[in-house]
Amino acid sequence: MADSKTKDKKPIPESLDEIEKYMKDRIGLGESFDLGVRKLIILRKDVHFYYVNGLTDTQFIIEIVEELVAINDQEKLSTNLSKIVENRLVHQSVAQIKTLDELVDQVLSGLIVVVMEGETHGLVVDVRSYPGRTPMEPDTEKVVRGSRDGFVENIIINTALTRRRIRDERLRFEIMRVGERSKTDVSIGYIKDLANPDLIDVIRKEIAAIKIDGITMADKTIEEFLLKQGYNPYPLVRYTERADVAAAHLLEGHVLIYVDTSPSVMISPTTYFYHLQHAEEYRQSPAVGTFIRWLRFLGVLSSLFLLPLWFLFVLEPSLLPESIAFIGPNEETNIPVIVQLFMAEIGIELLRIAAIHTPTPLSTAMGLIAAVLIGQIAIDVGLFVPEVILYVAVAAIGTYTTPSYELSIANKLVRLVILIAVAIFHTPGFVVSITLYILWLARLKALNTPYLWPFIPFHPIALWQILIRTSVPGSKIRPSITHTANRYKQPVK
Repeated sequence: MADSKTKDKKPIPESLDEIEKYMKDRIGLGESFDLGVRKLIILRKDVHFYYVNGLTDTQFIIEIVEELVAINDQEKLSTNLSKIVENRLVHQSVAQIKTLDELVDQVLSGLIVVVMEGETHGLVVDVRSYPGRTPMEPDTEKVVRGSRDGFVENIIINTALTRRRIRDERLRFEIMRVGERSKTDVSIGYIKDLANPDLIDVIRKEIAAIKIDGITMADKTIEEFLLKQGYNPYPLVRYTERADVAAAHLLEGHVLIYVDTSPSVMISPTTYFYHLQHAEEYRQSPAVGTFIRWLRFLGVLSSLFLLPLWFLFVLEPSLLPESIAFIGPNEETNIPVIVQLFMAEIGIELLRIAAIHTPTPLSTAMGLIAAVLIGQIAIDVGLFVPEVILYVAVAAIGTYTTPSYELSIANKLVRLVILIAVAIFHTPGFVVSITLYILWLARLKALNTPYLWPFIPFHPIALWQILIRTSVPGSKIRPSITHTANRYKQPVK
């Protein structure tokens, strides 16, 4: 491996035949149909440029070829061919490279590299045109009012969407490549005088230390290397596909991680309550936004605790006051209630997975089959009591009201664990399992950030802003959790 690295770092040779042989041996030039080389003679010297079809803009290449060929008609013989060619490259992004390793990396990234006979450097022209879709509203973060442009799989477009919203000269996008084979572009985005330098250094070092063949799963692979969370189901970074949400977090002092080929951007640091926020709250008036937020909190609480609480009342009806003593199954079945609950939970999860894999035109038909045939017939034959279906459905609705998909799945797993504890230990199981759950969350840290902040450790002003959607003119202080050097969003008089 060391010999290969040393060989790769050797400078670009003056002989173009040697370069071509290296490209054939290294990247399969002549074997792979999408790898190409264009050979020209400029002022009696050979000039080659290498490219990958499908990753480059053909129109730019045609314009460059026309300009280079025109040199023969407009220039006299010169020993300084490199300067003449560089001046004729009609593009705003032209840079020099010195090594063969750089030449290979740039070509495989979608740039073209121009090499000239007798020169020990190459010229890189950024004519990338990655295949992909245009920015559109993300399916998981829709709003009634607001922008409809979301991130796509192209890192260049994603950073441009962010710069369009923040035209601050201190906005930075540091780029690096991750993966020995994939060489995927990863960018760290932050505002220089707002983001915590220590957090930036930690993220930069952790990403640079990643040793893997490729990160085909993009940002999720980066997250697992960065946070090392193991089998902890709770998300320790927040994902967003909305450019306005990403820009808002940058202005609060957060650090963002952009990964090429992924339409999601990672936000850090983050806490449990950051996952419960949604752009819709800030597209409505503060009163309406607060109302929506509280409904969302209610949905999350129901997704966690409603089903175990109802099951506890089924096991111990004496806990119910007389006024609500009607709660509980009114019919006897041969199947234990806990088994019914788990069957219903697994059934809903299977339906969710089936919906993901079902083509859109068939999804409506699948919903009718699930609701009418499976649900109703299962009740009629005595497989489920109606109350089980009701409370499982309410808990599922609470799961879907959770803005963060990762958090909703983690809450579902916790709900199943609490159900098992209630089934075995009844009331003590309910109390102890919830207590242990809260203590476990309180001990969690995401990049040295307490997961339950501002509840634990308690921060009254920040907790107020979590519970109440404050107006923008009244929100003058950035969250202390980001440890920003400039705490004030607006000038203080």
